[in-house]
This record gives sequence, C-alpha cells and structure tokens, in this order.
Amino acid sequence: MRRRTGRVFAAAVAAACAFALVSCTEDSGDNGGGAADESGVAASGEPIRVGLFNPSQGPGTQPGVTTGKEAALEYINNQIGGIAGRPLEIIDCGIDQTAPESTISCANQFVQAGVVAAIDGYNSESQAAVPILTSAGIPMVGQIPFNTATGAAADNRVYFGPPAAAFLVGFMQSLREANKTSLTLANADLPQAHQVFDTLMVPLGQQLGIEVNGIYYPPAGPNFTALATTLADGDPAAAGLMTSPNDNTCTQLSQSLRSVGYQGTMFMAACTDFIDTMGADAVGAQTYSPIWQPPSMDSAPEPAKANLEIAEGYVEDTEGTGGFYAYGTFATLVDFVNGLNTANVTDFTGPNVLAGLKGLTDFQSFLGPQLTCNKPTTPNCTTEMLLFEVTGDRTTEPVGGGYITPNPDVLRLIPGAI
Repeated sequence: MRRRTGRVFAAAVAAACAFALVSCTEDSGDNGGGAADESGVAASGEPIRVGLFNPSQGPGTQPGVTTGKEAALEYINNQIGGIAGRPLEIIDCGIDQTAPESTISCANQFVQAGVVAAIDGYNSESQAAVPILTSAGIPMVGQIPFNTATGAAADNRVYFGPPAAAFLVGFMQSLREANKTSLTLANADLPQAHQVFDTLMVPLGQQLGIEVNGIYYPPAGPNFTALATTLADGDPAAAGLMTSPNDNTCTQLSQSLRSVGYQGTMFMAACTDFIDTMGADAVGAQTYSPIWQPPSMDSAPEPAKANLEIAEGYVEDTEGTGGFYAYGTFATLVDFVNGLNTANVTDFTGPNVLAGLKGLTDFQSFLGPQLTCNKPTTPNCTTEMLLFEVTGDRTTEPVGGGYITPNPDVLRLIPGAI
C-alpha cells in the first residue's frame, strides 16, 4: 500500500480548522513528491495548493471522495510529475451537506490558505461557496454540479462532466425508446433533492412523455423494505435511486426491491457494488455515469480502458471505499492536472487556472469523452453521458454502445445545461 505523510498547516488555516464547524486536513502525497512509482516521474518543488469540499460529515456522506483523492494524489505526484513538475497539495475540508454553513466555512478557509482552485466533491450545497470564491478569484472545479444553482451559470466554475439534467434526460430518453413510460425515483430528504424533482424531473418527464414520481427517505437511516415497497407501488416501468450517497444504499435498496417482487428496470444511480453482491438478480438494472467504471472495462474504448486500469490499481491500493465517487474524484483531479498541463499554465493564480481550463478544446479526458470547456452559457465541458445495463456476467455494457447525447431541445429547458 502506498503511504503518504501530511504537511503542516499554516497557522491561520490551523486556527480556522480548530474552531470551525468543519474538519480539514492537508495532503500532498509523499511529502510533496517523494520517489516515483516504478517508471513514473515524481513531482518536486513548491506545491500547487487546491481546496476540496469533501462531503465526509453528516448524514449525506460520500466516503469514496476521500478514496479518490488519496489515490489521485499518489498517481499525480509520483507517476505523472504533478502540475508543471510541481506536486499537487489538497486542503481537504469536510462538509455536511445538510448544513450550508459548513460549506461557507470551508470556502473561507480556502481563501485564507491561498488555494488556486476549489474542487467540488459532489456537494449539493456548493452554491453557498460561490460568492466567497468568486470574490477571491478562486474557481470552482468539479465533475457534476449537484447543486442546480451552481450548474445554472458558467461564471468562475468548470465541470468536466455533463450537467445533472443530462443524466435524467438520457435515462428517460432510453426508457421512452423502450416504450417504458412510468418512473419512480427515491432520493435522500435534502432540500436540493426536492428542488431537483420539482424543477427538473417533473417537467423533463412531461417533455419526454414519461410519468415521473418522486419519494424521499431519511438520509440518516432509511427503512429499505418500506422504501422498496413504496417504489414498487403501482408497478412503474422503472424504479430506484436518482443519486446515492454510497454503494451500500444501492445494494440494500436493490435487494429490497427484488425481495418485494419488483421485476421492472431497477435504476441504481451511479452505483456498481450491488452488481457483484446480487449476481444474476442484478441483470437488467441500469446505472448512469459521466465516466467509464470497472464493471464496464471490457466495453471501454481507448484511452479510457487503459486509464481505467491505472485508476483501479491506485484506488484499490488505498484500501478505502470504491465505487463511483472514488473513480469520479480520481478522474476530476487527474483532468484538472492534465488540463492545466495541456494549457501550459505556469503562473498559478485563480484567474490563470480558470482561463487555462476554460480554454480547453477537444481535450481528451482521463475516463470520459473529449471536452470543450469554453461555453459561455454552461459550466459543463460536455453533455455526453453513459448509461450502463447490467449483463449476465456481472459486468455492464453501455446502452446504445457508447456515449449518449441527451436531446438538446430538452436540455435547453434547464438553465445552464447547454
């Protein structure tokens, strides 16, 4: 197992962390570079410091974010030479997605620490940080804007994956093509989830000719049998989760859906662990993703296939939680580094980092499609998404054979989606 040692915080940041509502740590991977892995190139010199909004506290935790961060730091700093030869250093700030004030506290800590960017670790309350970061000239960078307000504007933010609406549109397009016209999805009972269902799911379903219903569960401890019974009520053509905090939620819900006799299409957000756990009972279930994931290894095109093998090795070495959030965080950080290297950014300030990333055109992402990030109306570099179906051998294959491009006329109904 590869090991890391942390750096000591600057005094101001340490004081902020000690008295804030959040926790934060600092990571740079082997003390700012260390020895290269095998034939890799180790970074050296003064680290490039970024912040990470990590949903590691409260009921809506996503532990895979930490796994992906740790794995990416090892790969970036000890294999590919960091950013312009310098190591990446991450100030990991734990936030509670049920408490916007924790996001605000982290944003203020990042300003004090002088980070050149803040990584959005799938934070549904990310909008709370936007005014603070924008005022300080610190761009927000992520994979998917889980907060609809964050995703509604392009200013001072870049997201390498598609907008959240793209996954909904792409999945419902696929249902409609299969003549399936009813869908019931569950989500954690958080404010952002209600907003997504009310402002996105219902009108998108109407546009695509699908009856959409939403139900909610307490994020701290759902009764999965009761949740599955409610989801299966009325025998909708598809039922499951729109998003999930972790793979365990997907596994327990999918098992419960089958136990209550539901035989329709199970939709398990971006989860993958349930496939191994359920075996043949998972066949026919579908998941979404902005990137290729291990169960789809055999179907992935190059260079995503080779890169996925690399990511899998580093994620497994951390011995932490895997799943989508681990691989998504890994891909986000690697795309951040590769993007800045492609843009030849050498003077690391927030505005220069933003300009470098916004200037990426036809940039091949690490685990996803080619990206163009200079669109004035959306922070997202693509609208393409992947919809996977579980096959009989405990693997997944992409529906349609590859990336799905959601209907742009439908996406235009959502601010910032296109």
